[in-house]
Amino acid sequence: MLRIWAQYKKEMRTYFTSSVAYVILTIFLLISGFFFTSIVISYSTNSMQFGNFPQAQAYLNIGQSVLRFLFQNLAVIMLFFIPILTMRLISEEKRSGTLKLLLSYPIRDVEVLLGKFFAVVSILAMMYLLTFPYVIFLFVSTSPEVGPFVTNYLGIILMGTAFISLGIFASAVTERQVVAAVISFGALIMFWVINWMENKADQLLSKILEDISIFTHMENFTRGIINTHDIVYYLLFTGFFLFLALMALESRTWRSK
Repeated sequence: MLRIWAQYKKEMRTYFTSSVAYVILTIFLLISGFFFTSIVISYSTNSMQFGNFPQAQAYLNIGQSVLRFLFQNLAVIMLFFIPILTMRLISEEKRSGTLKLLLSYPIRDVEVLLGKFFAVVSILAMMYLLTFPYVIFLFVSTSPEVGPFVTNYLGIILMGTAFISLGIFASAVTERQVVAAVISFGALIMFWVINWMENKADQLLSKILEDISIFTHMENFTRGIINTHDIVYYLLFTGFFLFLALMALESRTWRSK
């Protein structure tokens, strides 16, 4: 545990001394703030235009109109930010030779991997903390239910950690940061759009494609629904790609023998 903590501190120090964390957090705040403002303005406009129509009440629900669209947009933002955060984690150390030096110390591959993983998860948590003022604004200006806030944050955290695990795997299979980012982004796009083909497939294949899609499992969370199937999917996805990343790290030992 102490070695994981040491690796974690090293990665966090790198993020902040290189200003990467500050740049990412600032850009995220600006983009998420833009989306939140746009969604609230749209909600306010629709409230004034359609507030007298009973059939419009479901659409004008704060959880459906603001929270759902906000967190769907945050999911798309993560699609671009996570590959940037993870691309250098292992690839840069492999290129510079510091990974070989690091692994010559009494530290296991899995401890190196987990230290890096938790460091990126911490940056992700900071990004989500920046959205808390939006939540406070909604609670002050309206009287929303607490449930949808909890489910949306739970869903976006689970999905974010899944993104991170894939990004770390991509970084572990190449020595070039840009290549790692492209692999990560391309794979995430594939897991996003794969369910678009379900209408062209038979019933069994359609169900499989829907279950594989990483964004499909976010839908229930944005609706205020917690489904154990979705939670298990994200946990298995995260564990699977961390395992692949570990295998990529350990293959260095196999090749050296």
